[in-house]
Amino acid sequence: MDFTPSEEQAAAQGLAARIFGDLSTHERLTAAGTGTDAELWKELCAAGLPAAVEDVGLLGLVLILEEQGRTTAQVPLAATCVYGLLAVAEHGAPEQRERLLPGLRDGTAVATGAFPARGGVHIAEDGALYGAVPWVPWLRDATHVLVADAERGLWIVRTGEPDVTAVPVETTAPWSAGRLVLDGVRGERLGNGQPGAYGDVLATARTAFAGLQAGVCAGSLARAVHHTVTREQFGRPLSTNQGVLLRAADAHMDTEAIRVTAYEAAWRHDERRACAAQALTAAWWASEAGKRVVHAGQHLHGGTGADLDHPVHRHFLWGRQLDAYLGCGGEVLEELGLLLAHSSQEGAS
Repeated sequence: MDFTPSEEQAAAQGLAARIFGDLSTHERLTAAGTGTDAELWKELCAAGLPAAVEDVGLLGLVLILEEQGRTTAQVPLAATCVYGLLAVAEHGAPEQRERLLPGLRDGTAVATGAFPARGGVHIAEDGALYGAVPWVPWLRDATHVLVADAERGLWIVRTGEPDVTAVPVETTAPWSAGRLVLDGVRGERLGNGQPGAYGDVLATARTAFAGLQAGVCAGSLARAVHHTVTREQFGRPLSTNQGVLLRAADAHMDTEAIRVTAYEAAWRHDERRACAAQALTAAWWASEAGKRVVHAGQHLHGGTGADLDHPVHRHFLWGRQLDAYLGCGGEVLEELGLLLAHSSQEGAS
């Protein structure tokens, strides 16, 4: 396997790094509060980054999301690309692709997903959707929601429909989240209801958000390194303390583990190889290691890390939100074990 980015992927990552680095500043993030940076979102769409995902693939998206995570930029990029662009492009009917993809490419449409399926949404006998999902990321910005019903069927729901209610919910990360309530809405089935669509979208989401977590961790660690190198204690930089060095080294290795497992899952997806186990592995590392890294980043800042207004605290909040999104470490580990056991039984038979 070769994770070396193509010329197009490297260019997309470089463009993302420049835009996020220039515009996703601490001052702008503070001003945005718990909402989305609308101007930054417009800039990303004008630069063609969401549209480029269809060309650079999931690995390219992971590279782009790493750059978003470094700055904790508040834009619905991951959700729109995973639950909108890639889901429709790979599983939508031709008419759906023609109708929905242009708006998702230029940012006039924003997508999110009510994932994973936890039995909260049911289909009535008349085909209408009923139920509630406790929280959905970026729901307050979304024009479309990809809903997974109790049978793991996928439905496209417009948030502007009268039978759809989005109740604002505040989480530990400022993701413009909301509680989704469906009261008899007529959803649009994604594609022809292929049985493997749900699993593919969930694996794609886990891989993409693992890439986002890799960036969040890298940004947290970079801030911790800068702090410990520039802050002195007893006439020496904090970074010369062996305990500090070991904590930072462990955080670096954890961050690299998140990154490489996300790369592998994305590469296998783009190469049309089986990637369910790899996506679960990336999700496990993003949860377990991600938690350790953002705690270390805050700890290495000492008393400064306890300041809720310090930039490193935002990485901590994002990291803790991502460690449980789409399944915490224990949940995905159990799912991975069941998957491997099933594969082993199939191979034995």
